[in-house]
Amino acid sequence: MAAQVVCISLTTGALGEQIGSRVAERLSFRYVDEQVIERAARLAQVDPKLIEAVEHRQPLLRGLMDKLAAAKDLVGPATLGLGAPVFVSPEHERSRAKPEDLRLLIQAAIHEVAREGRAVIVAHAASMTLATRPDIVRALVTASAETRAQRLAAERGITSEVAAAEIATTDRNRRDYFRRFHHIAQELPTHYDLVVNTDVLTPEQAAEVIACAAQSRP
Repeated sequence: MAAQVVCISLTTGALGEQIGSRVAERLSFRYVDEQVIERAARLAQVDPKLIEAVEHRQPLLRGLMDKLAAAKDLVGPATLGLGAPVFVSPEHERSRAKPEDLRLLIQAAIHEVAREGRAVIVAHAASMTLATRPDIVRALVTASAETRAQRLAAERGITSEVAAAEIATTDRNRRDYFRRFHHIAQELPTHYDLVVNTDVLTPEQAAEVIACAAQSRP
């Protein structure tokens, strides 16, 4: 049976977003990226940009912490209903949420998208969040740091030195994210079904490989 969800993890500058979009087109799946954050934000009734800031480890805002105090009550081990309106009680308003609550919100959104099926989920560590599902294909899209820095420099019109420094920072933040939120000390190729190197493959070729894997998933 073909996979119902494709999870694409990516390193900065590896063209993962382009590849994910092409995979979604080939499979006639929904392309899900920032929608994950927006859906989590709707669950908590807060600005999506605030949750995005938390996901990238920027300083927490006190108002966001207050509004997300009920997060753990909204996420259970079975189903995670994200469509229902959320009402925050005065008791919850007085309490403070923790970063764990924010992580659960993002994971809740990912689980909801996966439950609906026929989706390509890009980034947000969806490959780790959905690791136990049998109906997914998990792909890592990456390339050498040098290639990724060159792409970033060309895209943003910055120097190669600045681009290389940004790549190093985002790679470090990526490792920190896996360690903090998924207890993964070191990301391994075996965390994925496919590892695609865009030093070698074009986005079209990479998308074809991933789509074929999804269609032939046993």
